[in-house]
Amino acid sequence: MLLINDLGRHSAALAADLHAATQRVVDSGWYVLGPEVRAFEQELAAYCRMPYCVGVGNGTDALELGLRALGVAPGDMVATVANAGMYSSTAIVAIGAVPRYVDVDQSLTMSPAALEEVIGSGVRAVIVTHLYGRMASMRAIVPLCRSAGVPLLEDCAQAIGAELHGTPAGAWGDIGCFSFYPTKNLGAIGDGGAVLARDEAVAERVRALRQYGWTRKYEATLPSGRNSRLDELQAAVLRVKLPHLAAWNVRRRAIADRYGGGIRNPAVRLPPLSDSAYVAHLYVVRTAEPEALRAHLSAAGIASEVHYPVPDYRQPALAGRATAGELPSTEVACREVLSLPCFPEMSDEEVDAVAEAVNRWEPSCSP
Repeated sequence: MLLINDLGRHSAALAADLHAATQRVVDSGWYVLGPEVRAFEQELAAYCRMPYCVGVGNGTDALELGLRALGVAPGDMVATVANAGMYSSTAIVAIGAVPRYVDVDQSLTMSPAALEEVIGSGVRAVIVTHLYGRMASMRAIVPLCRSAGVPLLEDCAQAIGAELHGTPAGAWGDIGCFSFYPTKNLGAIGDGGAVLARDEAVAERVRALRQYGWTRKYEATLPSGRNSRLDELQAAVLRVKLPHLAAWNVRRRAIADRYGGGIRNPAVRLPPLSDSAYVAHLYVVRTAEPEALRAHLSAAGIASEVHYPVPDYRQPALAGRATAGELPSTEVACREVLSLPCFPEMSDEEVDAVAEAVNRWEPSCSP
C-alpha cells in the first residue's frame, strides 16, 4: 500500500544524524527546556524572520496559549474557518471564547470578503489557517484586522516554509503558531509546537504560560498557565530536520505539479499549480464522490484520506458553543475533498501511478 505519508522512508535518510542528536540529549542529562530548545527557538525564529519564538508542547497548545497571550478572554468572539479539522476551535473553546465561523474562498482558506462582513461585529481576534500548505490571502486579511484593531493569529501547522510576496507564513500576523506533529512538513518524533511573536511582551507571556504561569521559578503570576513544554529530544530532532525543510518543500511542490500535469479525469478538480505560497503539505483534490474514489484507490493499493469531512460547527462537541451564518463554500468543500499521497520521498513513478489510478476511475454520476 502506498501511504499518504511514509514516515519510515522520511526518516531513513537522516537515521545517523537523528541517532546522534537523540544520543546527545540522553547523554546530556537535560531533558526539558534546555540548550536544544533554546537553540531551536532561535533557529526557527531566524528561519521565519520573526524576532521571538517559544517552544510548546503541541500545535493546539500553541493556538490556545497564543490567544491567551493576546488577551482573548472567556466570552470573546474569535473569527476562524470551519473546514480545518477543529484545531482552532478546540483552542478557542478551551479558553471559554466563542468561535465565529466565516466562509472560505476557492483556495479553501479564509475568504477576506467573508471576514470583512463579521469583523466589525464584536470579533476580538482572528485565527487564519494556511490550509493544506497553502497560504491564505494575507494581503487582504491583514489590513482588515489592522483597521479593526483586532489581533491576527496565523495557524501555520500545515504551511511552515511557505512564503507569500516574500513574507513567510507566521510573519504576517501578531502571532504564528506551528505544529511539529510527525506528519507535518517539519515533524518531530512525537508532539511539539511553537509560537512566533513579533512583540517581546507577548512572547514573554507565552513563555510564562507554557510553564504554570511562572514569571520566576515557583512563582505563578499569570493565571491559566499550564505544563506545555517542547522537550529537548523533540527540539534536537527538529534541529536536524530544519536545514532540510526547504529542499523537502521543493520536492513536495514538484510532486503536486506532477499530479497537476498527470491527472486528467474530468470528474476530479485539482488545486492550483504550486508557487512559493504553497508547500504541498497535502495534495487535495475535489470530486462529488470522494468516498467512491477513495475505495477505487484503495483497491489499487493507494491510501487516501479526507481532510476534513465535518465542518466544525456540525461537531457534536461544539453544539451551542459556536456561531455561524450561511457558509456554502465550506459545506461543499467538506463534502468534496480527498487527499492523495504526497511526501518528499515519493518517486516520480509512484506519483504517476496515483495519477493513472485516478484517471481510470469512473464515477457513477457525470462530472
